[in-house]
Amino acid sequence: MEYKNYYQTLGVDRNASADDIKKAYRKMVRKYHPDVSKHADADQKTKEINEAYEVLGNAEKRAAYDGLGRGHHAGEQFRPPPDWGEQYDFAGAGTDDFFADLFAHVGRTRRGGSFQMRGDDIHAAITIDLVDAYQGTTRTVSLRVPRQEGPGRASMQEKKLNVTIPRGVTPGQQLRLAGQGHEGHGGGPPGDLYLEIQFAPDPRYRVEGTHVYENVPVTPWEAALGEKVAVPTPSGTVEVSVPAGSQSGRKLRLKGRGIPGNPPGDLYLILDVVLPLANDDKARALYQAMARDLAFNPRSA
Repeated sequence: MEYKNYYQTLGVDRNASADDIKKAYRKMVRKYHPDVSKHADADQKTKEINEAYEVLGNAEKRAAYDGLGRGHHAGEQFRPPPDWGEQYDFAGAGTDDFFADLFAHVGRTRRGGSFQMRGDDIHAAITIDLVDAYQGTTRTVSLRVPRQEGPGRASMQEKKLNVTIPRGVTPGQQLRLAGQGHEGHGGGPPGDLYLEIQFAPDPRYRVEGTHVYENVPVTPWEAALGEKVAVPTPSGTVEVSVPAGSQSGRKLRLKGRGIPGNPPGDLYLILDVVLPLANDDKARALYQAMARDLAFNPRSA
């Protein structure tokens, strides 16, 4: 049979800590998850990643796997040490099923004692719009998870969940769905599902924590003379006073208008002075009159 190098699958060293293994697993899941990945082999990669983490993410299974010895390479022909399986119940398992049976049998000894183990957690990402963080929303999430069909046999099945996204979530925050992770072993409880919040790109906004930054285009006369302008924001349209003499880049702070929370963030409006095009005789004449009458040179000392 071919050796499966689970450390190589997750891209970690054999001496990696449990936290490093978990971080590597989450990173790989986000990269290859079939719902977001464009890789042609995303389904197979996700299956391999979950299989590797199911072993390396569990201290007892990892110890059993490490007991197979070092120096093996993925894909090479391999036979386990002759006395390796004596402490586990591998009765009736064929050599080709060795790695699959590792999941089902580690933790169940020949003495026949029952062994219960909590299922592993699942980590995935979910993308929402900024306005969803202001209002809250509901999303349907589709996951492909392994299901045990018998000793040493598993298949990937689709699982759909309706997820409530509460108001006030921020990028990188994780939502925990208890009991929605991998199935437990030996009657043990299932793991949890952790969904990491990501915001869909939006050229109008930039988010830093709970604070939101929005570019607001204004005319030269609105910036020079001062004016009240209507500005669409994630929480609705607001009327804002542009101070006279404003320049591009000036920030107007709307306290508490950022992402809701306790306390809420702020909304910063960044003014962007936009010049009309001089694309006809009248417009060119107006610009020429300004140049003559104002005699303004922004490069002068």
